[in-house]
Amino acid sequence: MSDKYGVGQDSYCYPGWTVLCNKLDIRDDSTLNDVEQMLSAVAAATLEFSPPPYNLASLQKIHRTLFFDLYDCAGELRTVGISKQDTRFCQPDYMEKEAGKIFKGMASANWFEGMSRSDLIVAVADAYSDLNVVHPFREGNGRTQRILFEHLVMNAGFEISWWGVENDEWLYANIAAYNCVLEPLQQVFDRCIGQQIQA
Repeated sequence: MSDKYGVGQDSYCYPGWTVLCNKLDIRDDSTLNDVEQMLSAVAAATLEFSPPPYNLASLQKIHRTLFFDLYDCAGELRTVGISKQDTRFCQPDYMEKEAGKIFKGMASANWFEGMSRSDLIVAVADAYSDLNVVHPFREGNGRTQRILFEHLVMNAGFEISWWGVENDEWLYANIAAYNCVLEPLQQVFDRCIGQQIQA
C-alpha cells in the first residue's frame, strides 16, 4: 500500500502503516489530515511578514512553525524520494542545490520588486513551479510554500489571497506547470494577486 506520495512504508510512517508518525499518535489518515489542517492554520496565524532575502532555510523555518506541534520532522528536509502520480519530485541529494538556484534567480531579479502586476504574475508562477518540484518536506510543502510566496508578493508591493482557489484547480495548475505549461498557474496567480499595496 502506498501513501499519496507513492512512498508506502518508510521511516516517516508507523511500521506497517502509511500514516505519518505524529506527536498525537493518530493512526487514521483522514483524522490526521483534519488535525494537521487545523493546527497548521492556527500556527500560520502566528507567522509575521518576513522580508527577503529568502532561501531554503526560510522555507524550513515556516515549515517548522506550521507543523512543530504535530511532527518531529517539522522543518527538516526529507530523506526519501517522493512522487504524485506522474509527478516525480527532486531527489533528496539534489534538493539544496536546486533550491539554491531558484532562490539565487529570485535574488538576481531583486525579489521581483518594482515589477508591474502582469510581470509579477509571470515571474511568481515560474518561480513557484520550480520550487514546487523541489518539494523539500515529507508533508506540508504546499502550505509552507504558499506562505513564503505571500511574503514575496507582499514585499513586491501587492496584496495576495488564496481564497477562491479550489484544490482541484490548484492541483491541475501545478501538474500543468510541471509539464512546462505555465498558463493555468499564471491564471491562478492572476486571481490571487490583488492590487498594489498603498503606502
